[in-house]
This record gives sequence, C-alpha cells and structure tokens, in this order.
Amino acid sequence: MSVQLQIALDTSDLPSALRPLNAAIEHIDIIECGTILILNEGLDAVRAIRALYPELPILADVRIAEAGSIIAKHCFAAGASLVSCVAGASLATIEQVVRVAGEHDGEVQVELSSEWFDLTRARAWRDAGVRHVIVKRSRDAEAAGALVWSLEDLDRIRELSDMGFTVTATGGITPADIDTFADTPLGIIISGREIVGAADPAASAARLQGRIREVFGS
Repeated sequence: MSVQLQIALDTSDLPSALRPLNAAIEHIDIIECGTILILNEGLDAVRAIRALYPELPILADVRIAEAGSIIAKHCFAAGASLVSCVAGASLATIEQVVRVAGEHDGEVQVELSSEWFDLTRARAWRDAGVRHVIVKRSRDAEAAGALVWSLEDLDRIRELSDMGFTVTATGGITPADIDTFADTPLGIIISGREIVGAADPAASAARLQGRIREVFGS
C-alpha cells in the first residue's frame, strides 16, 4: 500500500478548518479532526466533515487517556473512522477502545512520545488489537528547537512496522522532510500547518503528495 497523506485540522473553529480542507481535498487521503478543533467545536466538527466527505476516513484525535469505551462510542457515533489514545493510557483503557472500535468497524491509533514507549507496551497494544501507532515530534518540542527526526525515531518506525503496525509520522513535516523517511516503512504522513496555514492549501498538499510519490512510489 502506498503512503497516505493525512491533513491535521487543528484550528480553533470549523470554518477555519473547512477552508483549507475544501481547497486541498483532492490531494488528501485521511482527514484528522484535531484535538484543538474538537475541544472548541466538539464532535460536531466530525459530524460536519463526515457529511461533506462520506467516503474518506476521519480520525477523531481525542487522545483518550481513560473512560475509553464512553469516549470511543461518542466518536464513532459522530462518524469517526479512527480514534486516538495516548501511550500513557492503561492497557484496560486501550482494550475498551479496541472493543468499541470493533463494534463500529473502526480502528484505534496510539500516539507515542519519547516518554511513553517501550517494546513490551507496544506488543501489548498489538496483542490487544491496535493496528496503528503515531510517532511524533510534538509542537512543544519543535518550539523548543528539537531536531525533527533522529536516527532513534527512524529505528522506532522500523521496529513498530516489524510488529505489524501501520506507522504514522507527524510533527511539522514539509516536502523537504519526506526524504528523511525514504528507507522507513511508513504508512501515513500527517501534515497540519504546512497545508492549513498555506496561502494556497491545494498547492501545498499537491507538493506533499508529489514528494510522497517520488520517494515512496504510487
């Protein structure tokens, strides 16, 4: 399967999310209703985008830490295809979310950070039925001047893929960054500000998709 492009809509309101989304949509494979958008608009953001784009996968990036079954049920009922959990969630919470996802033909992503990762935990998630993990460079780390992607990050992507996960990379990714992942088994690349903050979101998304195809193939 080719690497997919996911747009992260982490704006403060729905209109400011829809403008770049509608402009760039022909180049988008997965839509993410980001944490900030959902905090401001609630799951109505998921409902509105599902009504506009019934065929595309939508991630509700709610970063579940507890109350897994309740939050997951609300997200899938609103039209989400995937929900996210934080890596620090208990295995019991992860299992609840996976169970609810199965009832709704949905999927679960666990969002990793350097503080919450070890192979034993990852194997437990995979055994519980988690299929997706996100390896990220956080917005806060970027603001602090952290390097975008270290060799350790790239090795982590390979290890997780070897376990059977679809691995997503996120964190300020631009077309110039995509070469960094050339020898890694990524499944999804997330772009937020590069598209949403662009003067021409369609052109920005097209550049990202073009570079993804050049590096990974169609």
